[in-house]
Amino acid sequence: MIESENLNQEEIIEELCLCNGLSYEMVRQEGSDTSKLEMFFSGYPRIVGLSLFPNLTSLTIVAQDIKEISGLETCLQLKELWITECCIEKIEGLQECRNLEKLYLYFNKISKIENLEKLIKLKVLWLNHNTIKNIEGLQTLKNLKDLNLAGNLINSIGRCLDPNEQLERLNLSGNQICCFKELTNLTRLPCLKDLCLNDPQYKTNPVCLLCNYSIHILYHLPCLQRFDTLDVSAKQIKELADTTAMKKIMYYNMRIKTVQRHLSEDLEKLNDQKCKLQKLPEERIKLFSFVKKTLERELAELKCLGKGHSDGSNNSKVTDPETSKSSETVTGEPSLQQKILTKLNALNERVTFWNKKLDEIEAIYHTEVKQKKKSHGLLIPLLLTELETVGNFHFEEGTQSDDWFNFCYELILSRFCAWDFRIYGITGVKVKRVIKVNNRILRLKFEEKFQKFLENEDMHDSESHRRMLECLFYVFDPEVTVKKEHLLQILEKGFKESETSKLPLKKEAVILCNSLSISECPRIEFLQQKHKDEKKHSLKRELFRHGILLITKVFLGQSVQAHEKESVSQSNYPLVDSVFIPQKYLLNSVMEQRNCDCSARQYKWFVFDHDLVLPEYVVEFEYMTMYNLEYLDASHNHVITLEGFKGLMKLKHLDLSWNQLKKSGDEINTLCKHTASLLTLNIQHNPWQKPATLRRTVIGRLKTLTHLNGIFISEEEATAAMKFIAGTRMTQLSLLRHSSTKEERPRILSIWPSAKILTQISKLGAHLHPNGNWYLKITALNLDGQHLFKITNLEKLENLKWASFSNNNLTKMEGLESCINLEELILDGNCISKIEGISKMTKLTRLSINNNLLTGLEQHTFDNMLHLHSLSLENNRITSLSGLQKSFTLVELYISNNYIAVNQEIYNLKGLCNLVILDTCGNIIVWNQENYRLFVIFHLPELKALDGIPIEPPEAESAKDLFGGRLTSDMIAEQQGHSNFTQMQELNWTSSYIRTVDLIPVDQFRNVCNVNLQNNNLTSFSGLIYLPNVKVLCLNYNHIESITPRLKPQTHLTNRQLLYQKVPSSGYGQQGISKTNRDTMSTENLPPIMHSLEVLHLGYNGICNLIQLQLNRLRNLKFLFLQGNEISEVEGLDNLVVLKELVVDHNRIRALNDSAFAKPSSLLALHLEENRLRELGKLQSLVKLEKLFLGYNKIQDITELEKLDVISSLRELTVYGNPVCRKMLHRHMLIFRLPNLQMLDKIPVNSDDREKAEFHLAELQAKKNSLIPVTNFPMDGRSFGQVKTPPIKITNLILPGGLSHYMGSDITLSPEVEVSDRKNRNAGILTNNPRSIHAEIAFQPSRGISISTSLLSHQNIVSPTAQIYQSNQDEKRISGSNFLRSNRM
Repeated sequence: MIESENLNQEEIIEELCLCNGLSYEMVRQEGSDTSKLEMFFSGYPRIVGLSLFPNLTSLTIVAQDIKEISGLETCLQLKELWITECCIEKIEGLQECRNLEKLYLYFNKISKIENLEKLIKLKVLWLNHNTIKNIEGLQTLKNLKDLNLAGNLINSIGRCLDPNEQLERLNLSGNQICCFKELTNLTRLPCLKDLCLNDPQYKTNPVCLLCNYSIHILYHLPCLQRFDTLDVSAKQIKELADTTAMKKIMYYNMRIKTVQRHLSEDLEKLNDQKCKLQKLPEERIKLFSFVKKTLERELAELKCLGKGHSDGSNNSKVTDPETSKSSETVTGEPSLQQKILTKLNALNERVTFWNKKLDEIEAIYHTEVKQKKKSHGLLIPLLLTELETVGNFHFEEGTQSDDWFNFCYELILSRFCAWDFRIYGITGVKVKRVIKVNNRILRLKFEEKFQKFLENEDMHDSESHRRMLECLFYVFDPEVTVKKEHLLQILEKGFKESETSKLPLKKEAVILCNSLSISECPRIEFLQQKHKDEKKHSLKRELFRHGILLITKVFLGQSVQAHEKESVSQSNYPLVDSVFIPQKYLLNSVMEQRNCDCSARQYKWFVFDHDLVLPEYVVEFEYMTMYNLEYLDASHNHVITLEGFKGLMKLKHLDLSWNQLKKSGDEINTLCKHTASLLTLNIQHNPWQKPATLRRTVIGRLKTLTHLNGIFISEEEATAAMKFIAGTRMTQLSLLRHSSTKEERPRILSIWPSAKILTQISKLGAHLHPNGNWYLKITALNLDGQHLFKITNLEKLENLKWASFSNNNLTKMEGLESCINLEELILDGNCISKIEGISKMTKLTRLSINNNLLTGLEQHTFDNMLHLHSLSLENNRITSLSGLQKSFTLVELYISNNYIAVNQEIYNLKGLCNLVILDTCGNIIVWNQENYRLFVIFHLPELKALDGIPIEPPEAESAKDLFGGRLTSDMIAEQQGHSNFTQMQELNWTSSYIRTVDLIPVDQFRNVCNVNLQNNNLTSFSGLIYLPNVKVLCLNYNHIESITPRLKPQTHLTNRQLLYQKVPSSGYGQQGISKTNRDTMSTENLPPIMHSLEVLHLGYNGICNLIQLQLNRLRNLKFLFLQGNEISEVEGLDNLVVLKELVVDHNRIRALNDSAFAKPSSLLALHLEENRLRELGKLQSLVKLEKLFLGYNKIQDITELEKLDVISSLRELTVYGNPVCRKMLHRHMLIFRLPNLQMLDKIPVNSDDREKAEFHLAELQAKKNSLIPVTNFPMDGRSFGQVKTPPIKITNLILPGGLSHYMGSDITLSPEVEVSDRKNRNAGILTNNPRSIHAEIAFQPSRGISISTSLLSHQNIVSPTAQIYQSNQDEKRISGSNFLRSNRM
């Protein structure tokens, strides 16, 4: 047998040599210097013959039938070993290969990492494609750089890789890792550069299917260069991951603060309820105490009187009637004293009774507070878990508007049987809160198992699937209180074996039920028995009044009823998925004499596969009992400070009960300074800020006290108080015990203070020992809850970065002056009333001073803090935010539950462009400001969340709609920097999209004279009508429809009528409002308003109807500008009797009516340019008019100009741009007929002009007389009566040189030129082309009735006039264009 084995071994070695090109005989005789051997596919069933190769450094064995590693004892130089695709089941035989650097054992059957302790030089280890379940046995491999464990059964990482600090490449693809927390363990590998969890060659880890998987890895491992075979070295990728993570941290920080605020509000409500209940007992106690003191004083007086009389009677021997009478009184004193003593005893009994009531109320209050804290205490860990899992563990608190909330509520009510709870005095159940849990990890497992089950069972009936899915209650261990840690473990990791459970069946199956009695009655029984054993006297029903239910989604699969004599285990029921037990086998004692059939439907289930039980809802409920609570009432005094207690050095007894003292630190300091002889002190029934440690603090500080609150102070209590006070001082030992030396904050998804995180981590490691420079190494300091009264001994902590002093008794921010490198400072829960001493902390990024006594923010306190990102000042008494105006880097601001009351404080935050989270809930402004939330959103548009609620785009749009167009006093105050409006004389607010004006109080704007609101969206004068002294009002470029807002739209008009009314150019539009309607719309009966207004600008408002505008109410108006509107008729101005100037240029006016102006009118100037006037009648009332501007209208007949004769006072007139001006006769006629005219068409009128006009008219008159009338041709109606000749068709026209000069070389006489020019003028387009004006003036004579060479030859008359006319015409057009632009600006 041995020979055959040797022969077989020789064959193997010979095959090995042959495969590597070596001679077996030579190797056998002389040995070999070969350093590398390879063996592939077959021919090497076991490792033999390697002793012949003493210099071997590399050995490769692939696809052999090897089952164990052996024969390597002589391979001392071996550095690289490949044994892959073999049948290796155990790592062994490598103890002597201590120089091994690379080991490849992939594609084997290895189930455990072991026997690698001595391979300390190993750098590469590949164990992929095996059956390894745990990472272990790598502690000594300090030089390991490449580890491949892909394709195994690993589900956790833990701290097994912590010793491998040199690890650079790690492949864990194709395993069963499903939790982000496991991946967080890789942050302790500082050299890791290449990580693979989702290699395409392997199956996917469940964790890779989760949301934000890549973000989580890249944030926690910023040094990665490759991730899942992809290059992630780009800086942009890391920045994106960091930004996303920081946003999530900020978001969850906001939500946690919201939960904390809600808890504070609930506790405050409970405290208010307690105070209301205590009011009556306290009032009774106060009254009885007062009566008791009165009786005690009377009793003392009687005793003194009796003693004095007794002494006097012994010394006196004379008896008289008065002495006899006095002796009778004394004789009656013992009975009176006895009555007083009886009353005192009765009073003491009543005081004791009411004190007992107070104790009961206090006990109930503490129970409720404990329950509230427990209820809210679950939300914060849930939020932290949600943050750590980057949203893959998500919970949602339900309301009655959620269907799933109502489903849970109805489910619990349907599974509550009052009969089962009658013996406990429970009549019903009330659901307090429902939390929906969505664990993506557990849900994926559940769905995967469920799908596999369906595939194996080959079930396709949906009804069968539905019957197997149930919603059941999880049965907690009745002997263990449901702690949040245990509940969180279930919600996060599922129903694994619980360490807190004492039930043996928990290891075998998940216990569930469909009845509230099955899950709750054992707990109630246990608590009652425990209470009975401990012999406590507290209320029994308070023990179990509150409870928690965990509703699960369960796939029962194949389920059978349990046998009576067999225990429930997988071994006893191997072919089923679950087992159930009816209630009648569980609670026989309760089942007797039932009046309902609920028990027939009540079962307890045992589900063997934990992954088929998915936790979905956490329900907090309260039992409704028959316990009746009595109501109490209380009253108190109002002493709020002890500042007046000065110089009372001999004071021995002091009673300060029933007051409003709050600042324990300040009041105790005052008593220490000024009451050095105090013996008794009563400070009960005050709202002290730190009541828990108040007694110890007072006793430790006031060393002369013998009684406090009526209780004797024993020596033991005094000694304990002195130790307590001594422990409140910051010493070297306390600094060392509560500090950390970490240079960087760990990359942990947590919102807790950095000081707290670092000091907790430091507790796990070695403590800092004092040496020469120990204080320079401290970077974090956490002194929370140390009862400190003062911060001291920090002068040398120059490198301190993170500090927390929460829940102490600090009254001042002192002792931090040397800590200029602080980045985070937490001072929550102290008695600080002023922020000071931090101006030099320029590196501060986070500051929290919640739950203090701050009343304001000092100016310039935060000006130098250029890195401050988070500021939390909740639960203080802050009234102003002006100190935050220059905190431009602020991202998060928490200011809830303060005393901010006015809108101006929100404006102080408008410059903080980086602010994205703001919490102002609980401030007075929330109730005072209408639409508070939209108000803040509008003024702080960069906000992403307000009061813990994200801001949605519809909210932002609503805020813009509501506040976007309001001009308020607050906005003006913000711009001016003060709210003293009484000195303001001018209001200028243009181009701001203002829709309404709301200036309150109006009396403060009494001195405002000039108002300019051009280019806004006003539709009425709005609140401007209430300004008493406004003289000039400019509202150009708005949408003014009326002085006052229109109440109702014109619903009686059809759509076509409304359309035509908007377009008055149509004939129908002019008839849209009949005379009857206009009369009904008359504003004569409306009272006058704005009595001081003299100048009004309403240009370019789209005004169509002047009657609707109600201008008649402005009785003192002197100047009215209505240019650039759509007015077709001048009306509604007849009450403006003092109007001096009216501008209606660029409108659609066709004619003037009788009611256009007041009679008589005071109008001095009338601007009607660029309208559609064809006639000039109805001007008789303008008896004082001096200036009339009619340019660019449609006046064609010169007889219309003759109607101006009625205005004898006219001094300036413009008619250029009208068709009538094409005939140069109009100028001579107007100069002749208007004797007071001084300016015509912007050309001065002098005496020469008048002489020429007279000469010209005389010449025309002479020609008229020489003409013979022809009756066949009708007269054209002109005043000169010339004969109308037939039209002459001009086919060729030779013009004199002068006219050619005016017309230019490029002029063509065509109808299109005239039509185009007329259209441009009618549209109000002002051209600056002088050549067109030259052509118009020069062409006018050629289109007369008769062409006379004499007229054409009078160039010395026509041409100079035309030149002057042209010059002024250009000036007018240019100035008009500029006017338009200036108005628009």
